[in-house]
Amino acid sequence: MQPLTTSSCSIGNTQIAYFAKGKGQPVLLVHGVSTYSFIWRKIVPLLDRDYQVLGIDLPGCGASGKGIEEPYSIKRLASLVNDFLEKKGIQKIHLVGHDVGGGVAQIFAVSFPEKLFSLTLMNSVAYDFWPVQPIIALRTPIIRQLAMATLDKGALRMIVRRGLYHKENLTKELLNDFWEPLKTKEGRKAFLHFVACLDNNELLEIEKKLHQLQLPVLVMRGDADPYLSAAIAEKLAQNIPGAKLVIIPTGSHFMQEDEPELIARELKMFFAVHDHD
Repeated sequence: MQPLTTSSCSIGNTQIAYFAKGKGQPVLLVHGVSTYSFIWRKIVPLLDRDYQVLGIDLPGCGASGKGIEEPYSIKRLASLVNDFLEKKGIQKIHLVGHDVGGGVAQIFAVSFPEKLFSLTLMNSVAYDFWPVQPIIALRTPIIRQLAMATLDKGALRMIVRRGLYHKENLTKELLNDFWEPLKTKEGRKAFLHFVACLDNNELLEIEKKLHQLQLPVLVMRGDADPYLSAAIAEKLAQNIPGAKLVIIPTGSHFMQEDEPELIARELKMFFAVHDHD
């Protein structure tokens, strides 16, 4: 599979890598922890005939800046998404967030609802059902140091394999894509800093506003996700007015790898109804 070609732009003191493909209503894809924008590579070609599809590497991830001087809080990342859109002159988007990217998308939605056609949350963090192990452990300095020393391709392979429904999709190419930002000491430090900054209180603070959203919202869950519980998707769908819940039985945590065609079909159907809301 052809990799997504990225460009970069400067936002404050941070270099942000991003891709942009196609034309039409803008769709912004935001990845989660342990991934970067490559995770969308199977979905982008299924959307970019009808939409302008953009994806960013959050700070500390992928090809973006690896500085650890500033916290990568979810609030800050949501603000950075807004700065990115302003820099690119994009006024309104369909926003799709996966994993921690879903948390970023939630804060963006309650902060800038006027900038959204729609919001899609895929295997998203939310409320206080997370962070899960080993994220909690990585907040402890001694555990971070141990992880820095032992984080290798073998450990990553186990994490990725567990997050796939179709285990045969774990090719050498896919593992290399996951491993790419972690090859260097700088990349591993930035990853651990990213994880250590995660705080579910930032999502608990917006719970009331989230439940008052007047936006089209799609909640999508890979039902075999071993990392985030079904209760998250169920609560989001129950409490956000008019939210639609889609369950993908053959999707695990990295559902973009498991069922890209199915996901793209659901997204296009959802977007089509709300292109000009």
